[in-house]
Amino acid sequence: MKGKIKTSDLTLTALFAAMVCVATILIKIPVPATQGYIHFGDAFVILAGIFPGMGLGMLSAGIGSGLADLFSGYPVYSPVTFGIKALCAITVSLIYKKTAHRIPSPMARLILGGIASTAIVTGGYLIFELILYGSAAFVEIPMNLIQGGSGIAISCALYPLFARIPDLKDRL
Repeated sequence: MKGKIKTSDLTLTALFAAMVCVATILIKIPVPATQGYIHFGDAFVILAGIFPGMGLGMLSAGIGSGLADLFSGYPVYSPVTFGIKALCAITVSLIYKKTAHRIPSPMARLILGGIASTAIVTGGYLIFELILYGSAAFVEIPMNLIQGGSGIAISCALYPLFARIPDLKDRL
């Protein structure tokens, strides 16, 4: 049946959500000006859009990132982060899959998806923080761009390793 969720899909979703959450929490570079931090979770958000695919990747990215905000003491951000990161995974997935016939290089498609993801993160948090903090929200833009760039670089480094795992390779 098409509507049934396979155990392997559920496991992969949970695994990617855990990787997103841990990568977000584990390595934090504080940004004193904003009371926030730069993290490496976005690399796994990008990879979640590619390997589990759009629906599962959306859940992995949203749940993992939202939980990281809760565990890190930023509960007000958690629902917004869930939505932003879920949208990032959807976008990466669409770009990666839909451009395959025009752009044969998986790495080029990953980078394009990562750039789009960085734009979504930067714009999404800017809108939310404009509501919270007013014009002070603009201070976050460079940090979000740096975080996005590091996420793209790390996902490029990890992609070949993930692509060798048989269960993940079969999903490409």
